[in-house]
Amino acid sequence: MATTRIISMHVNQGKTIADCLTDRIDYSKHPDKTQGGELISAYQCDPKTADAEFLFSKRQYKTLTGREQQSDVIAYQVRQSFKPGEITPEEANRVGYAFALRFLKGRHAFLVATHTDTRHIHNHIIWNSTALDCKRKFRDFLGSGRAVARLSDAICTEHRLSVIADPKRGKNHYGKWLGDNAKPTHRELLCGMIDAALLQKPDGFDALLKLLAEAGCEVRRRGNTLSLRHPDRKGFVRLSSIEGYTEDALRAVLAGEKEHTPRRKRAQSTRKKGYSAHRHRGEAASGKGRGLRALGEGVQRQADCANLQLSWEHGLLDYEELEARAAAETERYHTLSAQIKAAEGRMAEIAVLKTHIANYAKTRDVYAGYRKAGYSKKYLAEHEGDILLHKAAKKAFDELGVKKLPSVKSLQEEYAKLLSEKKAAYAEYRRSRDEMRELLLHKQNVDRMLGKDERSEEKKQEHDRQ
Repeated sequence: MATTRIISMHVNQGKTIADCLTDRIDYSKHPDKTQGGELISAYQCDPKTADAEFLFSKRQYKTLTGREQQSDVIAYQVRQSFKPGEITPEEANRVGYAFALRFLKGRHAFLVATHTDTRHIHNHIIWNSTALDCKRKFRDFLGSGRAVARLSDAICTEHRLSVIADPKRGKNHYGKWLGDNAKPTHRELLCGMIDAALLQKPDGFDALLKLLAEAGCEVRRRGNTLSLRHPDRKGFVRLSSIEGYTEDALRAVLAGEKEHTPRRKRAQSTRKKGYSAHRHRGEAASGKGRGLRALGEGVQRQADCANLQLSWEHGLLDYEELEARAAAETERYHTLSAQIKAAEGRMAEIAVLKTHIANYAKTRDVYAGYRKAGYSKKYLAEHEGDILLHKAAKKAFDELGVKKLPSVKSLQEEYAKLLSEKKAAYAEYRRSRDEMRELLLHKQNVDRMLGKDERSEEKKQEHDRQ
């Protein structure tokens, strides 16, 4: 599933609302995290000027309602994270956009930034606390976290993504998904540093601490409590809390009184213990008894029969035909994907254009006054949000090559047409994706049955030796 968390974004002490909005939004849009800004989508705002647009709506709220902002909440964020290897960055962004549109019911401007700089792809979904009509505000409500999770699960199910059944706080986290690929904990990192230091054969405990300090580890002793901090982590960890690495245990190892056993990172698994086909094959291959070997061979024969049965169901008894079908379906999948991406790109362009046309019209008089005032700094300070929006609109028109502003009605008609085409293509896209995955998996299994994968590996190794 996509695990979710809703976060209220507050005004930091000593900073303006404008500065806080800019800081939070800029972090989510960071090009190193979003593949150069390619994985950003938005609703009723331009990602380039979202901070200014959010700020403008808040000023409009005050003007229209006469109410001052009571709380320091300026925006909200949902972090939506996906199981590693299950989703593409592009699809993750689409899932995040669909979630935000349905959760907010189209009443709030938002942007979705998909980050790919960690082992798990995740979305930062930020929406304005002030509604688009500038008359209402989003109020975090009791049970909002559960509502977010339920909606996210529903959308994940629609996209055929896995969902955590009966989630419990603190129980279903990325350790279960990542297994051996999970990020090491602070304690595991410290254990690794201690293991490396012990390999250098220090002549005593003080020498061990010196090696750790030279490696960048911060050592702190308060009374009888010794704590360490890894250079890449915050906070300290008491040595007495790490089993097998307490001060007494390490002194005993250094004195030769006991043997040190390096700590191994244990893979977490959601699967219950028991026999599996992979386990059987591994044990049979390692030669652990005739019974296990026979069992492994039986499992293998079952898999081979299943592959033949699948071939029969698909009418694919010819390898060349299977190969051609897999290649054709892969090409069709990529064609549909490009078609959907192009439609989404133009739809995003239309949404941005509509926003800028509206902003341009709303701020035209203010900017005229700015020119009349001789571009006064005082006037700029009083109307900064409006002026920034006007400049952003003019810049966007130039970048899009717009000489004459189109009517909002024509843009709406084009958007509706593209949306209809996208929906039709997306249904076919999902079918093609599933068919491609099945054919490629089947081909992989047949390759193994025929020994093609082994021969390919041998050829590769032979080529590498040359």
